[in-house]
Amino acid sequence: MKKILISTLVLLALAAIANQDIKLNEDKKIQAEINEIGFKILNANRIEKRVVFAYDDTDKRNILKNNKPLTKRQVVVFSDIYKNIETEDELAAYIAREIPRATRSYDGLGNGFLAAVKLKAAPKKYELVFDKLAVDYMVKAGYNPLGLIIHISKTYPQTRQDKISAHNLTSRRLAYIYERIYFNYPSYLINNEYIDNVYYQNYLLTSRENRKITAQKAKNRFGQWQDYE
Repeated sequence: MKKILISTLVLLALAAIANQDIKLNEDKKIQAEINEIGFKILNANRIEKRVVFAYDDTDKRNILKNNKPLTKRQVVVFSDIYKNIETEDELAAYIAREIPRATRSYDGLGNGFLAAVKLKAAPKKYELVFDKLAVDYMVKAGYNPLGLIIHISKTYPQTRQDKISAHNLTSRRLAYIYERIYFNYPSYLINNEYIDNVYYQNYLLTSRENRKITAQKAKNRFGQWQDYE
């Protein structure tokens, strides 16, 4: 009986070690993927400020809830974000919109301190700025910016209020992103490889009113509007 118990404990210990090794290898693979995409975006956009990338296998919501400080000048991909990512474009989308947040910590007085304060004081303003920059960064790095629409559509819920919230309505963010793509990079809409994607189809379904506003802007600017639905 004692031998059986010892054998069982040994097997359990070996299984635990094997599981740890599997998880370590999985984390290394994810980290390598994040590094490759992150540095590709930095290099393609000639971003000279140093930024590093990290995978954190914890939940971002718990980190923020416990007020754990995040490293500045670093882009962190948390597990609850990564688990919703299905394509390279989507991962590039998340990284591309976090890069300008990291690089702002180099700008201005106090070695970037004032810039960080401004970002903290006006998160909604910079949220839209970073979304637009992410579109530009993705295109220059060879990624499809529609991945940003898909990533945001399935990751960020719609808030109840816009005025009192620290974040913009998700529908507003998507409208700005779509406009950026429509006016600056229409080829991605003309040859839309995501047109049958369920998340993109849901975006089209829920954005009719916002796209009417874009249509009016296009008519005022070009005299016509092309609906790529």
